[in-house]
Amino acid sequence: MLAESAARSGQSALPASETVPVLALPIQWSQSAQPCAIAALIAALAMVLKLMVPLIAAIGAGFLAVAFYRRRNPEAAVNARSGARLGAICGLFCSGMTAVLTALRVALLHEGEAVRNALLEGIRQAAAKYPDPQFQASLDFMRSSAGLTLMLAALAIFGCVTILLLGALGGTLGGAMLGRQDRA
Repeated sequence: MLAESAARSGQSALPASETVPVLALPIQWSQSAQPCAIAALIAALAMVLKLMVPLIAAIGAGFLAVAFYRRRNPEAAVNARSGARLGAICGLFCSGMTAVLTALRVALLHEGEAVRNALLEGIRQAAAKYPDPQFQASLDFMRSSAGLTLMLAALAIFGCVTILLLGALGGTLGGAMLGRQDRA
């Protein structure tokens, strides 16, 4: 009643900044790159240095991206949907950084032969499980230089998509969990 009588008389009992509810602003996508890149770098280093399981690192990267974005922009509304988007951006960055850092690791530590042997061992195990002659012909191709290159490219694409999806999952969890702070 006091506010109504003050409004009728043309005077306000409280300043305007205290009477207008604070609204959460939508995500500013132009400011999302840095938090996503930092979270992606942390996860990529953890994966390449074998400090963390890639599954956990990718999910954690998406969660961290949301946490870093919220810390930088506390007024932004981050829900599960926008968290998934932040996580997907982070996952894209993370997959690119992981690919570059892994290539550097293989080149600097001369691990190329070990990677080749691991791929060939996987082909040998598949050949033992499936004795079909048509399957054996495709395995012979996979043993060739072109086949190994194709297999590495397919693994890289699969890894990129997987990290992107896991990052989105982590971002969804981050948005859902950290977004609750606005409701308190």
